[in-house]
Amino acid sequence: MRIRDWDRNLKVRLFGEFLLNITFWMFFPFLTIYFAESFGKGLAGFLLIFSQVFSVLASLLGGYFADRFGRKRMMVVAAVGQGVSYLLFSAAVSPWFTSPIIGFISFTVVGIFSSFYYPASQAMIADLVDEKERSNIFAVFYTSINIAVVIGPILGAIFYVHYRFQLLVAVAIICILLALLLTKLARETLPVHTKKVQHNEKWYSFLKNQVADYKIIIQDKVFLLYITAGILVAQTFMQLDLLLPVYIKEKVDHQTLLDIGSWKLTLHGEQAFGLILSENGLLVALFTVVVTRWMTKYRERNVFVVASIIYAISMLLFSRTEMIWGMMIAMAVFTLAELMTAGLAQSFISKLAPDHMRGQYFAAAGLRHTVGRTIAPISIPLTVWVGYEWTFMILSALALLSALLYNMMFTIYEKQKIIQKSVS
Repeated sequence: MRIRDWDRNLKVRLFGEFLLNITFWMFFPFLTIYFAESFGKGLAGFLLIFSQVFSVLASLLGGYFADRFGRKRMMVVAAVGQGVSYLLFSAAVSPWFTSPIIGFISFTVVGIFSSFYYPASQAMIADLVDEKERSNIFAVFYTSINIAVVIGPILGAIFYVHYRFQLLVAVAIICILLALLLTKLARETLPVHTKKVQHNEKWYSFLKNQVADYKIIIQDKVFLLYITAGILVAQTFMQLDLLLPVYIKEKVDHQTLLDIGSWKLTLHGEQAFGLILSENGLLVALFTVVVTRWMTKYRERNVFVVASIIYAISMLLFSRTEMIWGMMIAMAVFTLAELMTAGLAQSFISKLAPDHMRGQYFAAAGLRHTVGRTIAPISIPLTVWVGYEWTFMILSALALLSALLYNMMFTIYEKQKIIQKSVS
């Protein structure tokens, strides 16, 4: 389906969210640096964990709110909430007033409203698009995000340091404009029968049902190992906007990236991180499809195990270099590991899930990222306790442990498949 044939709701979303994502990635990767400088690395890590807990709880409610109050309404409310939060954040870093505490509170509230926005936006796609076309629509939105990841950090490396206040004001304005566009141009897509079902349901009953769904993890040994291994390896790729910006900021000090004749390109820490993060986004945007097709030629066991090992290698490479070119090589290795399982993870979950429990499995599979994201900020205070080298070594060891768990998981899974075939 071509973009010009899309429903107007989706066009509005694509345009507004693309602008929002570019401005978001202009400052978001540098926030860990801001909090580490403001509170110290030890306290900053625990505050980020605390902030993520609220986002996890909000994500549990996000889908329920989208079903009860409507997709459009929740997206508008969430966009306005993010806009107001960004304005408050901008006030906390303005030329006239500074308050890291208010900045942190604003950042936390932004995360909560984001958790309200995205379940509604994803549900809107499901409401509007036939099942056979959904993967293409999601792919376009995914590609637009990765384009933003390429452009945003490069612009952020230029503007964030000197124009932080103006940047946050711009993001706030874009959020408000997105809310206005959705209000004026989008329509509600919540099915009528869903409204009737949800009308008399208490909000806390959803939480009870959601928690009950996670019991499936305990009942399925293969799935439990999959989740556990995923949480462990998440400690590496979650460092993309946690440990790595702080590490690169401290280790890179006005290095020359290119020297051609009388022209030199010299970068300091924040600019170097922006470049390396953009490298990751560019590689993901260019090679996701290619690497996914490549990986389908191999056994899933080998792909998951080797990807974890490559993550471990990338952590060691980062710990061994303070040169920009060395970090770019480490990021290329890191991105290869990311791309290896990008296309296989969802399909493997669908293999594990019985047809009547597929929704529960996918919901529980999200624990790999939600729990992983909650634990990952501990790496920042860990650098204070044991130093950068040991922190990277610990992260590498966790990735290797995940490789062992993946191998164990596939051994059990393959035995189960043999038993099922013999029974049938």
